[in-house]
Amino acid sequence: QVTYLGKVSTTGMQFLSGCTEKPVIELWKKHALTRDDIYPANALLEIRPFQVWLHHLDHKGEATVHMDTFQVARIAYCTADHNVNPNIFAWVYREINDDLSYQMDCHAVECESKLEAKKLAHAMMEAFKKTFHSMKSDGRIHRNSSSEEVSHGFESDDG
Repeated sequence: QVTYLGKVSTTGMQFLSGCTEKPVIELWKKHALTRDDIYPANALLEIRPFQVWLHHLDHKGEATVHMDTFQVARIAYCTADHNVNPNIFAWVYREINDDLSYQMDCHAVECESKLEAKKLAHAMMEAFKKTFHSMKSDGRIHRNSSSEEVSHGFESDDG
């Protein structure tokens, strides 16, 4: 269980260590204005090969019908290493618009602990590896050099 902090559009195409810091600070400041002193989990984050599911919870902590689905292949970067709060896990997602243009959004969740945030980052890295290897074996990814570049981004910041 996590507290979904929201999303904010981000710019740039190079996703390196520290690239989520500014968006996370923005999301954290918005969240801090409405925050209770307790850990108010409002979502369940489920990371699987190919998809990540963010189940939204009601005020009783039960799953609602509302769920966000993220395709693992569209995740450009993830990390659990934030100065503003070590319990935050964030990922950059390529959202495709109706006109087929796309935007990069940084999503963030607050976890119960720094260890939980690190576990999510590790789970995301594993999901990415499984998705990537499946896509490669299916022939949907052809160039070896691009695969090395893509997988490298998921190895550096999982803790």
